[in-house]
Amino acid sequence: MKEVVFLFYEGMTSLDAIGPHTVLAHIPGVQVKHVARRAGAIQTDAMRLTLMAEHSIEDISRADVLVVPGARSATTLEQYPEVLEWIRVIHQTTTWTTSVCTGSLILGAAGLLQGVPATSHWAVMDRLKKWGAIPTSQRVVEAGKIITAAGVSAGIDMGLTLAAKMAGKEVAKRIQLGIEYDPQPPFDCGSIEKADPEMVNVLRAAMESQFEKEIKRVQSDEEQAALWNQELGDY
Repeated sequence: MKEVVFLFYEGMTSLDAIGPHTVLAHIPGVQVKHVARRAGAIQTDAMRLTLMAEHSIEDISRADVLVVPGARSATTLEQYPEVLEWIRVIHQTTTWTTSVCTGSLILGAAGLLQGVPATSHWAVMDRLKKWGAIPTSQRVVEAGKIITAAGVSAGIDMGLTLAAKMAGKEVAKRIQLGIEYDPQPPFDCGSIEKADPEMVNVLRAAMESQFEKEIKRVQSDEEQAALWNQELGDY
């Protein structure tokens, strides 16, 4: 039985998890687990949509696959060093460590993307550089055991890519057909290459206003904690 573990946290984007979850849960011989800093109900960024994490990070010490979703706030979870340490520990046990959307920033903050090609939501692509990653504008980016997906809906593509690796292309194709994943969007503006530049600029500004403040990296844990306390005091 292969274990697929999803990391949940407050404010996460629901579709970042639900998309790949729908795919991966259909793979024969897979057990899906949901973990958070503390077990219990997790409020997503979708109004009134709550997900349940049945495990805390203390409960889970290994995974065959780790999936880290993103959030509208583009959080790095730096305020929870115990979660980043847990990611580092779990990464040592995984066959694949994955992220969706801004979840790659969390992998970066955990120290997993140094010198690694990775993607993210287009609005935060430059933030990957802070963590030593190589920003790569692709729907899904594979770099050894690390697989990152672009914004939100790309998590389904990542899930199907991973399904083919785990169970073979025919199984992945059947899953794709079963969920009728055949995107035909009503508007051809789902990427910044296709969208009107003015729309891109307006949306970028609106999204950036919700992003977590970028904190300058410091040398010591004490300095970092003090800086976080100062930042949190601003809210």
